[in-house]
Amino acid sequence: MGKNVLVIGASGDIGQAIVERLAKDGYQLILHYHKNSEAMTELRRKIKDKGVLSVIQADLSNEKETNEFLNQLVFRIDIVVFASGKAEFRLFQETSDTLMDQMLNLHVKAPWKITRQVLPNMVQQHFGNIIFITSIWGNVGASYEVVYSSVKGAQNSFVKALAKEVGPSGISVNAISPGFIDTKMNRSLSEEEKAQVISEIPVNRAGLPSEIAHAVSFLLDEKSSYIQGEILNINGGW
Repeated sequence: MGKNVLVIGASGDIGQAIVERLAKDGYQLILHYHKNSEAMTELRRKIKDKGVLSVIQADLSNEKETNEFLNQLVFRIDIVVFASGKAEFRLFQETSDTLMDQMLNLHVKAPWKITRQVLPNMVQQHFGNIIFITSIWGNVGASYEVVYSSVKGAQNSFVKALAKEVGPSGISVNAISPGFIDTKMNRSLSEEEKAQVISEIPVNRAGLPSEIAHAVSFLLDEKSSYIQGEILNINGGW
């Protein structure tokens, strides 16, 4: 029986690349997205719906919708990949309470609740794999992205702590921390701003979503089972 993978944030650039790679690897897929239905339709067409068990829409920055999402998880889940998220670029003192709550719900509380729901089955079968796509800013922080850096740092800490707790139950927990990746999130930068960032990266280019997807596939390989509680940096040496 194939393994079932829940991909949170499947409609984003990195999420789509992960789904394409996992479909190619033969996994069965439960796909989550927020609002980009066109991207989901195109993704399903691209992979010819290979292995897709269900597709669920939900705004995970909203606690009510998160709870409704949890009620729709009817298939066994062996693996979760958390690839959703959004950055906010502004001065910290201009950050509203509402935005703080949304960012905490999306990046921290929703992943907590999803993980809590899927863990009992993983413990029972003595197998599971949980992967977070975090951010370089979760490691080193970024000005004008203080809240985003904070919640990504929380994800990194969650990974390290949970890995110690569930490792004896045969469950792997790790994160991938991308640097500057060619995604919609970074396409708002001007060409001059992009060139400035790339000039600071030793390999002298932006990363590709497919390279993050390759790392996910690597961590899911049974030969990688001794990797536990790690934050895998994929940033070109930045």
